Amino acid sequence: MAGMGNRYDVAVIGSGFGGSVAALRLAEKGYSVVVLEAGRRFADHELPETSWRLRRYLWAPALGCYGIQRVTLLRSVGRRAGIAPATVLALHGAGVGGGSLVYANTLYEPLPAFYADPQWRDITDWRAELAPYYAEARRMLGVTTYPGETAADRAMRAVAERMGAGATFHPTPVGVYFGRPGERVADPYFGGAGPERTGCLHCGACMTGCRYGAKNSLVKNYLWFAERLGVEVRPLTTAVAVRPAPDGAGYRVETVRTGAWPPRHRQVVHAGQVVLAAGTIGTLRLLHRMRAVGALPHLSSRLGALTRTNSEAIVGAAVPFRAARRRGVDLTEGVAITSSFHPDPETHLEPVRYGPGANAMALLLTALVDGGPGRRRRWLAALARRPFAYLPPGSVRDWSRRTVIVLAMQARDNAVTVHHRRGWFGRERLVVSEGPGAPSPSWLPAANEAARLLAEEIGGRPGAPLTQPLDMSITAHLLGGAVIGATPEEGVVDPYHRVFGHPGLHVVDGAAVSANLGANPALTIAAQAERALSFWPNRDEPDPRPPLGAPYVRLPSRVPSGPGR
Repeated sequence: MAGMGNRYDVAVIGSGFGGSVAALRLAEKGYSVVVLEAGRRFADHELPETSWRLRRYLWAPALGCYGIQRVTLLRSVGRRAGIAPATVLALHGAGVGGGSLVYANTLYEPLPAFYADPQWRDITDWRAELAPYYAEARRMLGVTTYPGETAADRAMRAVAERMGAGATFHPTPVGVYFGRPGERVADPYFGGAGPERTGCLHCGACMTGCRYGAKNSLVKNYLWFAERLGVEVRPLTTAVAVRPAPDGAGYRVETVRTGAWPPRHRQVVHAGQVVLAAGTIGTLRLLHRMRAVGALPHLSSRLGALTRTNSEAIVGAAVPFRAARRRGVDLTEGVAITSSFHPDPETHLEPVRYGPGANAMALLLTALVDGGPGRRRRWLAALARRPFAYLPPGSVRDWSRRTVIVLAMQARDNAVTVHHRRGWFGRERLVVSEGPGAPSPSWLPAANEAARLLAEEIGGRPGAPLTQPLDMSITAHLLGGAVIGATPEEGVVDPYHRVFGHPGLHVVDGAAVSANLGANPALTIAAQAERALSFWPNRDEPDPRPPLGAPYVRLPSRVPSGPGR
């Protein structure tokens, strides 16, 4: 159902795993929907060949780069006794399709501790409530198990066995169409109603964007069907403000052309309701800004609290360049992530790869050192022992072919708090301080052990990002900050993802994920969005949900029929 002029029933800010689900499900219920996306739209062949194609890979509009990979540094403020502030480096996505363009197409359900986290465990049985929506998200995203075993998998299996966790080693559930490599076929997922697809080439280039049509990104499923139901998607459109309409009828969403300076092409979209799905950082930035200027004065004081890094660490191992050339090493075979194992019940380790030529991330890597007192001194000593091993060009040449990255995630209850600051000339920024309880880690012992063992298995050297010796957290999955709570004193949104204090405002992206998952979060974000949107009434019908702020009532599951059924 189309809007009239710049008036819509619902404005969705962001087109990632939350926003795309919202767009489709609301269109199916008869609402007119516009999706406002800060990033650009990519056809498959327009995605970057490697990470060196910075204008298409890196997100830095001020430099003319409108790519799929955002890198955001959240500087630390404050200090708790005995605990250093936790600066966070976050990797996240951009573009029509959001994080699905750049993510590793890995679609796990979370570890059991996720459902038992004290933030939300007393509201309902979340495992039972979300189960049918996980199933629907898996169907829509085409989840299957990786069908092969690569050289990196064999090395990681050996590492798992040496760590006493061989029994937990298993192939990865992924959203990829395998078929016959390179063969283009009619839609294999939705009875022919979806786009044509191409069989996976196992080239490992998933995280620079699949140029061949094998990756089940959101433009191949949720957004594909949403646009065919009349949803309008506006790329390169940045939402800068969300304000209640003066007449009390909905909201005014103010937008500018992405990257324009000074900001121009300012427009106002009028919507009865607004769904915030701009990714954790985008959603928190917008909500903090609106509270700071008094536009959304009734937001919960918990805004920004319980922001999670998924308790992550990123390490790895690389074969030296000359040895790799001599031995013919090529570790790019496969999709981005093909296996994983659990060294303990709360920790999850995965081998990760980039495709051939995608070597830019090597510039962030250095020697591996454990945490604790004297960490930087030990790091400098390691560099002194091999002064050229971690410096370009030797560290960069053929890096992706000779490297296995290890991504570690945990379902432990640690967090930071995100705050809003305004500096010189009105420049705003998000900063972080330590949250209650344990600090978000800058390193994980299990990850460092795995990296060292992996280096032995492949005949290489262990390594880590520069964030480790600088005592910074790094995450590819920043979550939370607008978490679910039973009351405004406990959370920012209610169990139906409605923003406390502001009826008609909703959060359905990673910002509403209320605990560390210990797994890649894309499937959970989609499942939570499926559940939240399933309870919306059809247009012009009564709302089955209790009033905003009323005690939670568990409603019967309302899984959508979905396209292709």
